[in-house]
Amino acid sequence: MKIAIYGANGMVGSAIAAEAVKRGHEVTSVSRSGAEVEGTTAVAADLADLATYSRLAKEHDIVVLSVPSPRDGSDHDDFRELHEEIAETLIPGRLFVVGGAGATKTPDGTELRKLPDFPAEYKAEADTFAAVLLSYQSSSGLDWTMLAPAPAIAPGEASEYRLGSEQPAGDFVSTGTFAVATLDELENPKHREQRFTVANA
Repeated sequence: MKIAIYGANGMVGSAIAAEAVKRGHEVTSVSRSGAEVEGTTAVAADLADLATYSRLAKEHDIVVLSVPSPRDGSDHDDFRELHEEIAETLIPGRLFVVGGAGATKTPDGTELRKLPDFPAEYKAEADTFAAVLLSYQSSSGLDWTMLAPAPAIAPGEASEYRLGSEQPAGDFVSTGTFAVATLDELENPKHREQRFTVANA
């Protein structure tokens, strides 16, 4: 497959890119700087450049968005609106979004981001990705999937994994495991137009 990965030089995106290259896919790595990512064709582009996004989506079988919301204290409105535009843009091909754990739920249905002990430093990002998820769930005719990590994610090798839907599949997932679960879904889709979750087994 031909896979374009936005954020392919980030913590999660780089693991996804490496796993895709390992499996023999043709990978285009997309970042603001156009930084080289081993085994891929590098492209310099910002996700806000929707003309480039549209072109890449048409040229590839799948576009992966591994792009976090702003973490410098700046406003998140533009990021949310950008995903709204993408959700409303019916471009041939598939879209895979790396989501966040904050909008997943406890067994009683409470979103993690609404729990009293949810870390304050992650609240803005969690609220933003809850809105992003809603944008895709409200879309019509868009072939999308979102994968949310366990509440804790960190660099590490791949291991066996568990999947969930509304609730976290576990407490921790390594980037290697997350990447394997991503490629397994891209190669054998089972969660189209859904959000699902992953954790190390």
